[in-house]
Amino acid sequence: MLIICRKEGLPIRDDMFYNLDLLSRQLRQAHRMAVQAELNAVGLREVGHPMLLSILESVETDQNRPCQAQRDLAELLHVSPAAVANSLKSLERSGYIRREPGRQDARRNQVILTEKGAQAVAGCQAVFYQVSSRMLDGFSPEDLQQLAQFQRRMLQNLLSPPDPHEKE
Repeated sequence: MLIICRKEGLPIRDDMFYNLDLLSRQLRQAHRMAVQAELNAVGLREVGHPMLLSILESVETDQNRPCQAQRDLAELLHVSPAAVANSLKSLERSGYIRREPGRQDARRNQVILTEKGAQAVAGCQAVFYQVSSRMLDGFSPEDLQQLAQFQRRMLQNLLSPPDPHEKE
C-alpha cells in the first residue's frame, strides 16, 4: 500500500510511516527514561515535570514577561491545562513552586519558583544538557542543523490545521 506524502505528492510506503512513528516513540521514551534516571541519580526523583520547572525559571529571569498562568504553561508545553494543573499541584506540595493571585487579574494565579525550585531548575538543566549531549554524540554541526530543521518542519506540520481541500 502506498501513501502519498502531503506536500510533495511523492509515494511513500505505509510501513515507512509506521517505522518512523515507531522510531519516534522509541526515541521519546528512551529520552524520558534517560532524563528520569539522571534526575534520580542527582536526587531530583520527585521533580515530576522538569521541563515545567525550566520554563518557569526562564520566564522569571525575563523581566519583560510576568510569571506564567497555568493556561499559558499548558500552551508552551503542548499539554492539557489539566496535566499542567496536576504537575503544579505536585510541585507545590514538594515546595518547588508557589501560586499567587495575578497582579492585574486576581482570578489568574501566577506560578512562582521557590528557592528550592530554582535549585532544582539548575539540576534539571544540567541533566537535560547531559542527556542531550549523550543522545547527539557523533553528530556533526551540519547534522544537528538539519535535524533541527526537520524537527521544526514536523512540529509546524502538526500545529498547522490540515488543508480541507487536500485529498488524503
